Amino acid sequence: MSDSVITPLLAHGETAFTADEMRLMGTTAQDWLALLKPRVMSLVVYSAIAGMLVAPVPINPVMGAIAIICIATAAGASGAINMWYDRDIDALMRRTANRPIPAGRISPAGALGFGLTLAASSVVLMALATNMLAAVILAGSIGFYVFIYTMWLKRSTPQNIVIGGAAGAFPPMIGWVAATGSLSVMPVLLFAIIFFWTPPHFWSLSLFASADYERAGVPMLPVIAGAKSTRRHVMAYTLLMVPVTLLPTLLGYAGYVYGAAALALGLVFVWYSWRVLRDDQDVSGVSLTKNLPARQAFKYSILYLFILFGVLVADKFIGF
Repeated sequence: MSDSVITPLLAHGETAFTADEMRLMGTTAQDWLALLKPRVMSLVVYSAIAGMLVAPVPINPVMGAIAIICIATAAGASGAINMWYDRDIDALMRRTANRPIPAGRISPAGALGFGLTLAASSVVLMALATNMLAAVILAGSIGFYVFIYTMWLKRSTPQNIVIGGAAGAFPPMIGWVAATGSLSVMPVLLFAIIFFWTPPHFWSLSLFASADYERAGVPMLPVIAGAKSTRRHVMAYTLLMVPVTLLPTLLGYAGYVYGAAALALGLVFVWYSWRVLRDDQDVSGVSLTKNLPARQAFKYSILYLFILFGVLVADKFIGF
């Protein structure tokens, strides 16, 4: 609301708005969208679609679209509840200080209500549109992210992202179950791929954002164990991840096109992780360094997962 509107109101004896009320009046649709963490949601939706497409049973397109909307909504709900709970530490970190809640553009109560409404709606609609198993796993993914990762692990252990990474590994499994109504080995493998991908992906981020985490008191691995130990962990989990990505081909659930691509992409990932391991910079205080190996590894890790799952889908339709 502009000064030209506020001044006449005050002149006629109206009560002045508080600073918090003024900020909330500036809330836009973009702020509500930001609560949903749309960049994270894009990867969630993409992996869920991949899980749905590689399933042996084709899903009705309308039901499939509804299932994807439910998965996206659940991811957004988790993000909103996460921002509500983490508003105190978000305010202390430069990377998150301008989020809608710490910046005062959305109230904590409003964000929580928004998140809970979306979470409940997504689970109910998934049950009605597809099957109960998909809805149960969807509800479990929300609960795991909110209660296990956000409220417990994130603030209590430097291994938070290892265990908490399971929350982001559910989408392809949910996509598969929405199509088939059952679980099998392949969706578990898709879950495992993202589970082992998450630590090198997120620890690469934490290396160049360690000052933020330290300021907020979040026990991320670089803060507790130091940069050198974190670099070793990035390398170790990358080496664990690559064989896991080959299992769909080795066990006969995917073809050689996927297997060759997974090996090539994995070797490039190992190279990026090796550069992180060999980097001897003091990470503290260099978060703006654009060519930091950890930053490059983080960016590649996102591209890696997009290509890997894209090839997996293409491999199914190529047929060898």
